[in-house]
Amino acid sequence: MENLRVVDMADDEKPVEKALLYGIDYLSDAELLAIIIKCGTKEKSAIQLAQMILNKDPVYKGLQGLNYLSLTDLTSIPGIGKMKAAQIMAITEISRRMSRNSFKESLKLNDPKSIADYYMEKVRYLTREKVFVLYLSSSLNLLYEEQISEGTIDRSLVSAREVFKKALKINASCIILIHNHPSGDPTPSEADLIITKKMVKNGEMLGIKVVDHIIIGDKKYFSIAERGYINEN
Repeated sequence: MENLRVVDMADDEKPVEKALLYGIDYLSDAELLAIIIKCGTKEKSAIQLAQMILNKDPVYKGLQGLNYLSLTDLTSIPGIGKMKAAQIMAITEISRRMSRNSFKESLKLNDPKSIADYYMEKVRYLTREKVFVLYLSSSLNLLYEEQISEGTIDRSLVSAREVFKKALKINASCIILIHNHPSGDPTPSEADLIITKKMVKNGEMLGIKVVDHIIIGDKKYFSIAERGYINEN
C-alpha cells in the first residue's frame, strides 16, 4: 500500500479525477502538487513525492516551504529532475507574482506601507539581501526601477555614485531605496542608518531627494523616513 501508484488508485482518489469531480479546492496541498509533478517513481507515487517536497525545508513546512527551495534542493529528491523542479519553481513564482499584482493597483509611492505590501512577496523569501532603487519624478511617479546589487547593505550601496548617475541621466527628482532582511526582522542595522544618512547628504548636493529607505522583513517592514531618521538628517 505504501508504494501504491496514482494510476492504481480508485478514480475518486486520483488528484486529477478528484479535482474534476469535486472541484480543485477539494484537494490537499500534496495532491495539488502531485498534479504538477504528474508522475512518480517505482518507489514513490506522485503524491508521496509531493509530500517529500512539502517537507523538504528544515524550517518551513508545507506550501510556504516552496519559497525557500532552490533548484539544488528540489533535484536532491529522488524522482525530481530539472524539468519537474523548474515546473515547481515556476508555479511558486507565479503565485508570488499574483500576490504582488493584487497590490499593484493600490500602489502609492508616497505611502511606505503600500510600497512594502507590493514588494513583500518579491523579497521576503530571499536568503540574501537585495537592494532596489525606485527613481521618481517630482510628482512621485515611477520613472524606473532597478536592482542595484545583492549582498549586505554596506557593501551594496558603495555604488551610490552609480545610483545618482542613473538618477541624473533619467531626470529623476527623487529616489526610494528598498532592501530585504533575510532574517525576517526589518529593524535597521547601524550600517543601514549610516548608509541612509550618506545617501541623503549625497542626494542633497545633487538636488535629488531620498524620499525613504524601506527595509522589508517577513510580513513586516521598517520605513526609515516614517520613523523620522531622514528628517533628522
